[in-house]
Amino acid sequence: MLLQALRMTLRDWRAGELRFLLVSLLIAVAALASVGFFVDRMRTGLVRDAHQLIGADLVVISDLPGDPSWKAQAEQLGLRTAQTAGFPSMALAGQGDDALSQLASLKAVTPGYPLRGHLTLNGNEAAKGIPASGTVWVDPAMLDALKLHLGDRLRLGRAEFTIARSIEREPDRGTSFANFAPRVMLSMSDLAATQLVQNGSRVTYRLLVSGDAGTVAEFEKWMQNAVKAGNLRGVNIESLESSQEDLRNTLDRARKFLSLVSLLSAMLAAVAVAMAARRFMLRHIDACAMLRCLGLTQNQVTVLYLLEFLAVGIVGSALGAVLGFAAHYALIEWLGKLVADDLPAAGIVPGVQALVTGLVLLLGFAVPPILQLRDVPHNRVIRREQDTPRAATVSSYVLGLLAFVGLLLWQAGDLKLSALTAGGFFGCLLLFALLAWLGLRALRGMRTASRHSAWRFAVAALQRRPGATVVQVVSLALGLMSLLLLTVIRSDLVDAWRKSTPADAPNHFIVNIQPEQQKEVAARLTQAGVKEPLLYPMIRGRLVRINGKAVTATTYAEDRARRLVDREFNLSTMRDLPAQNKIVAGRWYDDSTPAASVEEGIAKTLGIHLGDTLVFDVASQSVEAKVTSLRKLDWGSMRVNFFVIINPKAMQDMPQTWVTAFRLPEAATGFVNALTRDYPNLTVIDVGSILRQIQSVVDQVVTAVEFLFLFTLASGVLVLYAALAGSQDERTREAGLLRALGATRAQLSRAQWMEFALIGGLAGLLAASGASAVGWGLAKWAFTFEWKFEPMVWLAGVAAGALCSFIGGQIGLRNVLNQPPLRTLREAY
Repeated sequence: MLLQALRMTLRDWRAGELRFLLVSLLIAVAALASVGFFVDRMRTGLVRDAHQLIGADLVVISDLPGDPSWKAQAEQLGLRTAQTAGFPSMALAGQGDDALSQLASLKAVTPGYPLRGHLTLNGNEAAKGIPASGTVWVDPAMLDALKLHLGDRLRLGRAEFTIARSIEREPDRGTSFANFAPRVMLSMSDLAATQLVQNGSRVTYRLLVSGDAGTVAEFEKWMQNAVKAGNLRGVNIESLESSQEDLRNTLDRARKFLSLVSLLSAMLAAVAVAMAARRFMLRHIDACAMLRCLGLTQNQVTVLYLLEFLAVGIVGSALGAVLGFAAHYALIEWLGKLVADDLPAAGIVPGVQALVTGLVLLLGFAVPPILQLRDVPHNRVIRREQDTPRAATVSSYVLGLLAFVGLLLWQAGDLKLSALTAGGFFGCLLLFALLAWLGLRALRGMRTASRHSAWRFAVAALQRRPGATVVQVVSLALGLMSLLLLTVIRSDLVDAWRKSTPADAPNHFIVNIQPEQQKEVAARLTQAGVKEPLLYPMIRGRLVRINGKAVTATTYAEDRARRLVDREFNLSTMRDLPAQNKIVAGRWYDDSTPAASVEEGIAKTLGIHLGDTLVFDVASQSVEAKVTSLRKLDWGSMRVNFFVIINPKAMQDMPQTWVTAFRLPEAATGFVNALTRDYPNLTVIDVGSILRQIQSVVDQVVTAVEFLFLFTLASGVLVLYAALAGSQDERTREAGLLRALGATRAQLSRAQWMEFALIGGLAGLLAASGASAVGWGLAKWAFTFEWKFEPMVWLAGVAAGALCSFIGGQIGLRNVLNQPPLRTLREAY
């Protein structure tokens, strides 16, 4: 049996019967493998690079010096460690009456810092090690504020240090309030000499940990148990997933974009293989009937073809995986500088996924045609009739689809995105089939609507093979839908993603603006080229009661909720709803009674609902306000946002400062120095480096998606060809018969053009509608973007469908119309 299957495989290969199937599988698996390998390396590389923003893989933050056992446990597990201690303090320069002082953000570090990323010093030089004993590294703003130069002396507490270098970029700087002042970095061994850390000092201690992901996760679990067992207060464990919200959101969207490409590649692969398997079955009905006449049983026929398909599947999947592995290196080389040179090595999982997916696709979608072949009757040799699929055949398609959905979940690793994409894909499949069938029924009354013979030939051809026509329309529509989703619709998703962190987002904040300085600072910003600077009042207050019940850290079990109520909020007050804010529940207050608007995220965390009464302690004064609305904020916009906004009437007597965010060109750095010199109390925060890192991740992933689209395009083109070639043999026979009965070549050519125009136009219309619907669903529920429907999508879909049909018709029927009818009939039958 095995030998006979091998002979059949070689015979079908020489006859060209398996080439289309093998090419379909090869391209499908190669597309999946190349996407999988590249996505795997990109994901690992992006996460690795993103860890630079916390300087490690895991950070243990505490208000007191960490327990030595924490560090010992990490090192025992083979992890690298470093420690930092940060706090605000005054830095002094000069002597006597000429002495100058400046609030500084001190940071003491141990050797090895940072564990991820690197410090960039003046001249864009990567730092080697940490400041030597007796020296410090400082921000350029500190040099400007104290009129110092490299080599000058700086006093910190009881000790003096030599300024050795200036800091260009610090990877884990962050945006906490303690880091708003200019940085001064020194060795941890010199911290005691300053005598700045005393009992009651507010110092933030960090233990940085990095190493193998599994080992880091093991240490994180150990730390969580230690914190819980010791009931430790003021100890937080942060990783990339629990900190850097802006970057975390960006990476999450990046993963979804890359997974979307993988999903659509897999779906197009399924359609291509299914069409190729169906074409193989149609071409082997007569051969199968002959085998039955020669004495083979149904089971023997089934086993023979299963072995043949298994051989093709193994060879095609293995070659496709190898081709995909090689192709992903070409893609990395193509991207050049947009991709890091030191991406992590590719893992074996994408290759295994592609290999298994290829086999499941082939067997899952080949079993139904094989079951049809086993049921071919003996008299098929004489009577050229084909029975309809039995229930077992239909159920096997369902099993194939279920296996395919499972592979999608494994491939994407995102249940929500997979469900949305697969649901939209299969929902469109059923809807397209229904609409195509209804379209065929509607054509019945249009056959005689025109006396043009070509029109009657075209409509009659579609009516004679309703099943094949529906399959062709659905396949063409699905292929076009995926291509439209990754071209026209993709551009809308990318634009929306870019707008979520716009290129003109503010890169500087100014805090601590006094009320009497508000107009002067606004005027200075206008002179610097800032259009319509917006200044907002900021009031520090602590939430103390909700609906009359006292609120403390012990009220909540979640760590984030405890941290929120354990510190002061940045409150604000204004009459109008600020830009970039959207009311999602309730209504904006009218300033007639004390009222508050709360950000929906913090409301959920703290259990705040519409109608609740909140009490804040502001400078020993109580402010009571009723929650009248919940707001949704765009945290990625980098603009000034507030968790809670209270109406002006309730806050009119509260002490307040002002805050603003603005975008300053990189060449205008002198503006900040001049502003802080004239207004020493102001704190100017430069978040440009964080913004550049986030935008860099966005640009990198968007470029990767655009190039990965080429692989999906190859799968899509294959689907289009399979859909058009599926009925090629039948059309060949029909064309030969009609020419033998007297139809002219010109009549058949016009009829074929009309037929393909109808099929392509309907498929394109369905594809555009499906792409718009799926794109809207992805934007709303997966990517959380604003969505706008584009009428051009439908025009592009109809045009693309008609064009593909015309090209396919020209390729498939050109030889038939150029040869004698007798020869066509002999070859067809």
